[in-house]
Amino acid sequence: MAISELDLFSRDVTGTVDVSNPEAVCAAVTAILRQRYPAAELVVVERLFVDFARLYRGEYPGFFACDTEYHDIQHVLDVTLAAVRLIDGYEAGHAAHTPAEQLGAELAIVGVAVALFHDAGYIRRKGDTRHLFGAEYTKIHVSRSARFLAEYLPTIGLPAVAPLAAKLVHYTGYEFKPEDIDIAVARQRVLGTLIGSADVMAQMADRAYLEKCRDRLYGEFELGGMTRVRDASGTERVLYASPADLLKQTPDFIRRTVTERLEHLFDGVYRYFAVHFGGRNLYLEAIEHNRRHLERLLAENDEQLLQRGPLRRSELLETR
Repeated sequence: MAISELDLFSRDVTGTVDVSNPEAVCAAVTAILRQRYPAAELVVVERLFVDFARLYRGEYPGFFACDTEYHDIQHVLDVTLAAVRLIDGYEAGHAAHTPAEQLGAELAIVGVAVALFHDAGYIRRKGDTRHLFGAEYTKIHVSRSARFLAEYLPTIGLPAVAPLAAKLVHYTGYEFKPEDIDIAVARQRVLGTLIGSADVMAQMADRAYLEKCRDRLYGEFELGGMTRVRDASGTERVLYASPADLLKQTPDFIRRTVTERLEHLFDGVYRYFAVHFGGRNLYLEAIEHNRRHLERLLAENDEQLLQRGPLRRSELLETR
């Protein structure tokens, strides 16, 4: 059956997984993990997905529903699928190595938990009188995600890994430099770089990444105080003047992210996508396509920049 243009925007880079659907992503993730770790017990992975969906839909006790349209349920599911693919690629690339150099099933499951709840800090708690919108927590959302993981994982029988998960989630943010995250075990640090790489690559590889930057991310940046900065003297400097200005800076952002964050800070572990896919790095290809497409539009000085808008959740639901 042919995939409609509307449905295409809810698909992953392979076009085979609906990353707006927790059940579909859970099935894809567990299939990868079962093949990689045949003896692993994966019931807890299914529980993680169920609770994630409840949290984002506003069904989890003590929390409102997710209200950030860029850092939404689709983004997180896309990142989680990407993280598990990277974990699988890493394990395949180290299959002949010692167990100490492999991650193993337990750490892989921790990776799933961290990926699923890496943006939980955007979600407001009931009784919140500090802010009205989740995006207002942008600057500290990763620390809030760490708090959520530390509180949540013991409730599903994973108290032993909660402290580690609360540290690993910082690989998805900018509150701490990776080298300053207090993790001593080498393979745990590797897991952090895999999750951090999946986070930035999945969003930049999204078919609607450019439109989402313009129509969703800029608004979150405004609410989170990310469009302007004050220096030590109190002088204000504009970082992003408008949604169009954010787009104009996006090609350079992509280049810097690949060279500085993925290559340098995360040790180039994004290359394990190619191992998972048997030769091609589909995420990097999609990112480069988005960058070249945007540069072409900017060179043509297209006032509209992009003709289509990102699909709202309501539009996606109407197609089901």
